[in-house]
Amino acid sequence: MSQIPFANVAERRDQPPMLAVSTVIFALRDDERSGRKSLWLPLVRRTREPFRGQWALPGGPLGARDSLLDAAAANLLDTTGLVPRYLEQLYAFGDLDRSPTRRVVSIVYWALVREDDAPHTDTPATSVLLDDPNVAWFRADDESVLANLAFDHRRIIEYALWRLRNKVEYGSIAHRLLGERFTLAQVREVYEAVLNKSLDPANFRRQLRSATDLEETDEFLSGGKHRPPRLYRYTGSTSHPLESENIS
Repeated sequence: MSQIPFANVAERRDQPPMLAVSTVIFALRDDERSGRKSLWLPLVRRTREPFRGQWALPGGPLGARDSLLDAAAANLLDTTGLVPRYLEQLYAFGDLDRSPTRRVVSIVYWALVREDDAPHTDTPATSVLLDDPNVAWFRADDESVLANLAFDHRRIIEYALWRLRNKVEYGSIAHRLLGERFTLAQVREVYEAVLNKSLDPANFRRQLRSATDLEETDEFLSGGKHRPPRLYRYTGSTSHPLESENIS
């Protein structure tokens, strides 16, 4: 069945919905405004209608023979060049009026990339965007950007932020945004960026020392002017760099 451009409500109701996959990608990046790390995400500028010229989440249609996870990873790579270490199914968005043309049901994933990931032959992950003027990083809480996103992508991003802020309290999110070894101060930077608030260093350190999935190493961070801080590692599950979780 051919698509009817900007069909009226009755005509759209008669068309079968199109399935798509979109991804919300979070990374830690320096924020000159706050003087500390904050959450950023890449967006793609649309080059065709509807919403031509507006920024949107990376994504694309679901192929007839694609798995959801494969489609999410492939669309992310094609549109942004990113390869995440963590990819999880977030939610399905399917309101009738999400698109002014044909009804679209989007299976949304969320991903985390490390700030220092780069495309090397010995690692599958990269946080380097394509060299394309239509792909760029934005602060995840930039109101001027969120207010002008295509479709219902603001709602999707806000939901992903809500999930991330809840999950960071009990999951391995901090580890997935950092390297294999990290200081307690770097973990606090992750929590402050995700929760968007400052945390008392002494109280936070005491809480982390009681965590069962953090382990001291015999290594220290070098290169500083003061006594080098000890490095820790995450001891929880790291069975696979990509994880799919069905959200009901």
